[in-house]
Amino acid sequence: MSLKKTALWLSLLALVVKFAGFLRESVIANQFGANYETDGYVLAFSFITLALAMISGGFNNVFLPLYVKNRQENPEQTERNANAIMNWTVLLFLGISVAGWLLAPYFVPLIYGKMSSETAPIAISITQFFFLFISVIALNGILDSYLQGQRIFVPSQVSKLSATLMGAVFALLFSDQWGINSLAYGFIFGTILGVLIQLFFLRKKGWRWSPALKVEEEYKRTFLVLLIPSLLNSVVGQINMFVNKSFAVGTIKGAATYINNATLITSIPHTIYGTTIAVIIFTLLAEQIDNKKKFQDTFFMGMQVSLLTLAPIAAGFFLVGQEVIAFVFQHGKFTADDTYNTYLALVYYLPTIVTQGLQYIVSKSMYARGKTSIIFRISVTTIALNALLNWLLVDRFGYPGLALTGSFVSIYYLVVSTIFVYKDFDKKEATRLFGLIGRVAVVTAFMVLPLYLLKTWTPISHLYSLWQLMIIVPLGVVFYTAGLFFFYKQGFNQVLHLLKRKAHAK
Repeated sequence: MSLKKTALWLSLLALVVKFAGFLRESVIANQFGANYETDGYVLAFSFITLALAMISGGFNNVFLPLYVKNRQENPEQTERNANAIMNWTVLLFLGISVAGWLLAPYFVPLIYGKMSSETAPIAISITQFFFLFISVIALNGILDSYLQGQRIFVPSQVSKLSATLMGAVFALLFSDQWGINSLAYGFIFGTILGVLIQLFFLRKKGWRWSPALKVEEEYKRTFLVLLIPSLLNSVVGQINMFVNKSFAVGTIKGAATYINNATLITSIPHTIYGTTIAVIIFTLLAEQIDNKKKFQDTFFMGMQVSLLTLAPIAAGFFLVGQEVIAFVFQHGKFTADDTYNTYLALVYYLPTIVTQGLQYIVSKSMYARGKTSIIFRISVTTIALNALLNWLLVDRFGYPGLALTGSFVSIYYLVVSTIFVYKDFDKKEATRLFGLIGRVAVVTAFMVLPLYLLKTWTPISHLYSLWQLMIIVPLGVVFYTAGLFFFYKQGFNQVLHLLKRKAHAK
């Protein structure tokens, strides 16, 4: 299979995995609603998210390129080194597993000090259960790296899908017997199944495990030097997440669940964008790193397409976000009040839809030019800013203040990073960017205003949520396309060009 076809399949599978996450959250909403039980599960699952970030981000970003490079030069020694690193990592996580199980009753209340008396025992018990299997989760991530090194991509996505879907299946089948714990049991069962799937495909490719523990000195030194900053960078976002959830549990029952559901919705556009159009832009950036003019033009095109595709989506969620939440979550024990509370958080999170897409372009351009240390230094400052803003805003706004903080921090990260990028650009490029922002604002307003009036002055808002979406979303596409054509024809042509390029790539 060609790399282009593989990229297409990976994009589709990534979307399937993301929508499987929606299915899982919909099942959680139906079976449990939004209460102290779901808050406890969300808090406990944060430790799994941290482990996944460390392995899939920090570890794999170092392990994979080092493994691929050295395997070409000395395959046998590289396999021994890689096996030894995998074994040491699993052993390390086994130690973390024991420590986490023993110490969870102490560090969970320390991190989430404002938990209610009903949430605390659930968060602690599920955290202990997750820590029992954290080495399996680490192994799953390492095998993903091996598969990528062999250019086998699909099984790792199937593995992720397995973990997500099994959580939903177990909740449907066993929630009466096991309650909220059924989600945790399903996730771990799916993870173990994912490990077996990946091992099967690796063995078919000829990979064999060995109990090696000795790593060649130079390989070990190179690995550790690269690993430490990579791990630190991978946990910055997770630290901010822990801070947010710590503040959330001190507000109202279900707050952590509302925040979790809102972030899940806002992450969908970024996932779709990052696995489709952005792939083309990043390829062009990598190819044009030595040509300043072309690099600047490609960077601007990336910012242009990001704004043109993500700004109307953010505006659309402002208009129909409550209907989206109702359609996905408002079933069973998830009430209309829960829908409204989730929508409050969603509204404050909306800027992140745009800022994360733009940050995708900015960060990758900095990585391409070797400015990794600058990215790390900027991202570290977000921890202090996030904690300070949470402290200032949560008492005033409640849990929606956490979403507002997330947006402020995201804007700060984007603005500071962009300033560093434009320091090396021609001065006219900044003017070009401000002009782009103004034009996109006009086109987005051209879409939003008539739709807002339609919702306000007609009975459409009384229809079932799905019927509202089926009317408003297509109208939004028509108004936005017309606005682009009349007010920003260059942007209209640019999007058409990229879509045609994507079609040819298939």
